[in-house]
Amino acid sequence: MTDHTNSRRLGASSTIRVLLVDDEELIRHAILLILRHADGIEVVGEAGNGEEAVRLAAESRPDVVLLDVRMPVLDGLSAIEPLIALAPKPQVVMLTTFGDEENVTRALRAGATGFLLKDEGPQELIRAVRAAAAGDAVLSPGVTGAVIRQMLSGGGPAVPDRRVVGLTDRERDVLAMLGEGLSNLEIGERLGIGVGTVKTHVGSILGKTGCGSRVQAALLAHQAGLMD
Repeated sequence: MTDHTNSRRLGASSTIRVLLVDDEELIRHAILLILRHADGIEVVGEAGNGEEAVRLAAESRPDVVLLDVRMPVLDGLSAIEPLIALAPKPQVVMLTTFGDEENVTRALRAGATGFLLKDEGPQELIRAVRAAAAGDAVLSPGVTGAVIRQMLSGGGPAVPDRRVVGLTDRERDVLAMLGEGLSNLEIGERLGIGVGTVKTHVGSILGKTGCGSRVQAALLAHQAGLMD
């Protein structure tokens, strides 16, 4: 599971290893400058296309991959599957521009942890990297609503989903809060439990439902009517 994998890796080292993937060198350089000055974050490589990203990720074993959507040779969407098939599995956060909701939706369905607008401020970028490394979903507020609507469009009304049948009452509560986009810390505060316990519940939810990421679990919460 993503949460457990990253928690084990980060437990051994407090440094978050990041791979930057974007075909625009200026954007990579700008992100590199921001992350260089962030405590506990190390950029372990840069790539200009998805094919190079998969190769470098296999060598450098990053915790987080910041991945552009549109690139030559192999685009970001096509690179997601081989990236998350690596062991240990990195968290993949898509870098996108406003108005690219359709591609971001495809990326989330493919197993990306979330998405970040390229024009987000430095502190938001740093928070996103840390959140992804901790197993939290990364969703830029500016386009989250549009993306969720895109993912749910054409699906009809919420209906019971057999994937949630085996969940405990507490796991259903946590799944509903994932649907709200809450972080592990926020879920823990609302339920009065520790972050470690929340991570355990999230890992169990992903395992029982077959969801590949928190974002897919959040979508399931909406589809199954847990948000009503």
